[in-house]
Amino acid sequence: MSTRPGVPPERAGAKEWTALAVLGVPAVLVMMNMSVLYLALPTLSRDLDPSGPQLLWITDIYGFMVAGALITMGTLGDRIGHRRILLVGAIAFTGASIFAAYADSAGMLIAARAIQGVAAASLAPSSLSVIRNLFRDPAQRTLAITIWMMSFMGGGALGPLVGGVLLQYFWWGSVFLVAVPTMLVLLLTVPFLVPEFRPAESGRLDLISVAMSLTAPLAVVYGIKSLAADGVGLLPLGFIAAGVVIGALFVRRQRRLDTPLLDLSLFRIPAFAVSAGGMIVVGMLLFGTSLLTSQYLQLVLGFEPLEAGLWQLPTAVGGTVAALWVSGLTSRFQPAVLMSAGAAFAVLGPLMLTQVDGGPGFVVAGSLLLFAGLTPFMALGTGLVVGAAPPERAGAASAISETGAELGGALGIATLGSIATAVYGGYMTDRLPDGVPASLAGPAGETLPAALEAAHRLPEALGTALADTARAAFTHSLHVHALILIPLLLALSALTLTLRRRGGEPAGKDSTPADDSAAAPAPVAD
Repeated sequence: MSTRPGVPPERAGAKEWTALAVLGVPAVLVMMNMSVLYLALPTLSRDLDPSGPQLLWITDIYGFMVAGALITMGTLGDRIGHRRILLVGAIAFTGASIFAAYADSAGMLIAARAIQGVAAASLAPSSLSVIRNLFRDPAQRTLAITIWMMSFMGGGALGPLVGGVLLQYFWWGSVFLVAVPTMLVLLLTVPFLVPEFRPAESGRLDLISVAMSLTAPLAVVYGIKSLAADGVGLLPLGFIAAGVVIGALFVRRQRRLDTPLLDLSLFRIPAFAVSAGGMIVVGMLLFGTSLLTSQYLQLVLGFEPLEAGLWQLPTAVGGTVAALWVSGLTSRFQPAVLMSAGAAFAVLGPLMLTQVDGGPGFVVAGSLLLFAGLTPFMALGTGLVVGAAPPERAGAASAISETGAELGGALGIATLGSIATAVYGGYMTDRLPDGVPASLAGPAGETLPAALEAAHRLPEALGTALADTARAAFTHSLHVHALILIPLLLALSALTLTLRRRGGEPAGKDSTPADDSAAAPAPVAD
């Protein structure tokens, strides 16, 4: 690669594109590990018998640990080398996946998922920062990041399909073992295809900042979950307040450090700030909706895991096609315009979901429209975030981008999932059939899987009435969830347009290509 000032950056060759294909492996796995679990929840619930809060922690502890550790791992990669972080993360992810597959209690599975999350946090920012350095040509970089995002979304498509096939023939733990052979491919090829990139100088890693970045979001989420489960009280409000205070102290600390864990100066770049913030909203909407629609297909409509996975395939395919199509329009329109239009178009999705009532048609159509509208935001927004940052801060910028998406996903599952759980519980409280014993009524009012399990223990007529009521309650919670999405999407569309007024750079264009090459960290030998 050329590094001389004034000389246009060299275009990537076959080795770089092959490396991109390999780097798509962790992108697929990070997303697959989230979506594959949705289909496993019904069988997992029967075997491990988790409580309502435990079930939510199983689904979103992974996302929160990813979000909490991403900035640390991205910054650490900038300082000791992204290839090294990538390989260590792959080994840890493999071990944690085996641990999760053979968990024999809800607590053990939650712990395994937490370890998986920390390991996964090393994969995404390292992959993106390596792409940032491998592809110096702005147009090629835009295409490479779009392809990487397609791998990310492809994981969402493969998750239900792979999970459906495995759950059809094996136990729920098998969905975690998929990571083992795929991570072996990564470990065997990365040392030969990917050079190590890191700046010549790097500061120390501030462990206090690391602890604060993990503690702040977890405290807030725990408080939100407690509010949804137990109502307003001093304990949940205290946790939320503590998380906010720790977050504020974290920001203050970053401003005072010479080498901060989170470089707040990046947020002075409008394209960076709006795109990174929008990622949180997009993650919330996509992950929160996926959790509910996956359970609806299986638990309300009674589809087998494989059948439910096939019904979800159009959503992932549609999102991938939309991302590719929109990336081809960046030469004619600013990314902000395309991202804003996509968010406005996505409103059609929740409008469809409000009509869901006993069939898969509106579920599939609503999910497809929502994902097709928002996946361009993820593809172009990621490009804006990574392209706006200096090359030597590529890891930190990539981490912030992924933190937004993963934190948003975890918040979507925690916040929107908690709201849906509360709506479900309120519906059940008012309409619980007479004659259901108190020992079964409590669990049935918490989750739909528990209600269906309780229905099997009751006489046929009473059990059928309880199951029908529980399915109606879950459908009602899906309707409420959809109504919440509409104003959030409209706000996201309006916010993104501020990028256009502030002069956000179109993806695929770079006003200073020579400087980009000159400032990039050079490959180093290990």
